[in-house]
This record gives sequence, C-alpha cells and structure tokens, in this order.
Amino acid sequence: MLKHTREFQQVYRRGKSAHSHALVLFCLPDPQKLSVGFTASKKVGNAVMRNRAKRRMRALFRRFESELAPGSYVLVAKSETAKLPFAQLEKAFGRLVRRCGAVPA
Repeated sequence: MLKHTREFQQVYRRGKSAHSHALVLFCLPDPQKLSVGFTASKKVGNAVMRNRAKRRMRALFRRFESELAPGSYVLVAKSETAKLPFAQLEKAFGRLVRRCGAVPA
C-alpha cells in the first residue's frame, strides 16, 4: 500500500498513465513488489462520495490483482467513479490496465 506523498509522486513522475471517463491509472513497473494507492480529490464530491469512490477502486484492484504485473499503481477517482454501475467500472479498469501495459505478456 502506498502511503507517503513521495511514493505517489514517484509513480506520477516516472510511471505511465492511462485515462478513462471514470478513472485514471498510473503504473510504474517494479519486479520486487505489488503496491497500490488510491486518491479522490474534492472534485469527486463530498466525503461520502469520495469514500464510496475509494471503496469501489479498492474492490476493482482486488478483482484484478492476480492478473497484474508487479509494480506500483495509483488509481485516481473522477466524479463518475462513484456513480457508474460497477460492471462499467470493471470494463474501464480492464482497458486501462491493458493500455498501461500492466498485464504480463
């Protein structure tokens, strides 16, 4: 789990990013570990909406965790993250993972 600002900043600066209408995924390959961080700014909504968005992103990550290559990942919520049906979020996240190259060949 990424917890410190410097860890997030390293993934933002050195990693690849992929964007969709509901999520942004930053990934930085690292053969040593699999770690993840979640962010939701106030643009997403009030505290209830931000927490819902982060819960849904954690569920998405758990769903795809076994398929992901080792590395550091940061999932950023957009306002649609808390509103879309979960099936649509799964599709969007699957596309982001492939676009970012986070699925081993």
